[in-house]
Amino acid sequence: MAAVTAVVESGERVYLRHPRPADRAEFLTRARASTRLHTPWIVAPSEAEFDDYLGRAGRDNALFFLICRTADDAIVGVANVGEIVRGNFGSAYLGYYSFEPFGRQGYMTEGIRLVLRHVFAAEGLHRIEANIQPGNDRSSRLAERIGFRKEGFSPRYLKIRGRWRDHDRWAILAEEFLTLESRSRGASDAGD
Repeated sequence: MAAVTAVVESGERVYLRHPRPADRAEFLTRARASTRLHTPWIVAPSEAEFDDYLGRAGRDNALFFLICRTADDAIVGVANVGEIVRGNFGSAYLGYYSFEPFGRQGYMTEGIRLVLRHVFAAEGLHRIEANIQPGNDRSSRLAERIGFRKEGFSPRYLKIRGRWRDHDRWAILAEEFLTLESRSRGASDAGD
């Protein structure tokens, strides 16, 4: 890993760090190369929007992460935790997307687990909600694989690409995630 990179959480194949201005070229190149993958689900920031993205990443009620490959520091995906409400609510929303050519290699699964580990253990949040458009099967499968449960359906929930889009509402609680993580570690320790 690059010496200047502040690692937030680290796994076997990926690590998390916060976005920075020096990421502009790689981030935008990967976003452009992933347009087909992202359509119609999300709009990754354009060059003109990248500074706004960095500004939003610095807000007190948000945690933005780049998911980077340990082997070569390549940015493989993005995870944004937003609208963080602390105190008695202890909740936030999670959005994520991967970049080509890194899909279907398990990087995002590991990366989102690292994000959840961080927001539940280090940030003390209680609940994370991910809202996913019906038909976005890859994102839904990822949420389900990690332990999110589908809680409901929200019609015309979020404006994407100029249109209000329906979303399925997925959520996971800290104790659910930490129990799953503990079981997973126990299973891998038993196999050693």
